[in-house]
Amino acid sequence: MITPPLLKQGDTIGIISAAGKVEEDKIHPAIALFKSWGLKVVLGKHVFGSYHQFSGSDLDRMEDLQKMLDDPEIKAIFSSRGGYGTIRIIDMLNFQEFKRNPKWIVGFSDITVLHSYLNRVLEVESLHAAMPSTFPAEGMESETISSLKQALFEGSISYDCAGYSLNRAGKVKSSLVGGNLSILCSLSGTPMDIDTRGKVLFIEDVGEYLYRLDRMMRTLKAAGKLKYLAGLIIGGMTDMEDNEIPFGSSAYEIIFELVKDYDYPLAFNFLAGHMEPNRTLILGREIYFEVSDNSAYIKF
Repeated sequence: MITPPLLKQGDTIGIISAAGKVEEDKIHPAIALFKSWGLKVVLGKHVFGSYHQFSGSDLDRMEDLQKMLDDPEIKAIFSSRGGYGTIRIIDMLNFQEFKRNPKWIVGFSDITVLHSYLNRVLEVESLHAAMPSTFPAEGMESETISSLKQALFEGSISYDCAGYSLNRAGKVKSSLVGGNLSILCSLSGTPMDIDTRGKVLFIEDVGEYLYRLDRMMRTLKAAGKLKYLAGLIIGGMTDMEDNEIPFGSSAYEIIFELVKDYDYPLAFNFLAGHMEPNRTLILGREIYFEVSDNSAYIKF
């Protein structure tokens, strides 16, 4: 797996909108923060554009991202937000220059499409992390921001996590893969289809009905994606919905039911995803993952 160079003061980063449109005032705090880190910030031409629900047409968004992939001066690319749309442009992109000059791709949610392409097809690490429009409004001294900065500038990062009643003890050292569960399922059968065998899988999601979560997890199980894991980390299952007639299980109970017969370490309620804090994860990187009766520990 290829690790892009760490950032240093004076480096240039880019911000594009790979999917949904974003209001300009939503990312001004992030731009100011990046500059306070000693970084130069370049914006895509269509970062604040509007084309139906997207920040621009597919061609507009592709050209913004392609320009930054090709520019050797840009050391990291942030998507301003998620939403929907990255899958519409992934096949239009050319990664030849990117392979010669790898750089950090940063985002989560819909940006799982890019993570899956980078990790599975190109074998390049990437950052599952907060996007400029999601930076916490209450200030920039949060764990969300500190973990992002540490990953970008230092590379080494670790987390201690509180225990959870459904956790399963164990320890393992293996590569971390994953992202947004809905996106991962939608990529099934494509070149970006996630390879989980012998890996630690991280999943998170937002706003899904519980029966859909059950269906997605059963799809992963039927595809053999859960049986041969080295470990499983479950992040935020945020704002889950239920039908008028209740499904009968919580999001975490649904997941546990489908993996309870396996023996790999299992950690619920990891603080990453559509939540605050949204801890940065280095996808593609080997991690040490240990779960005990009262805690879980992750070290990159």
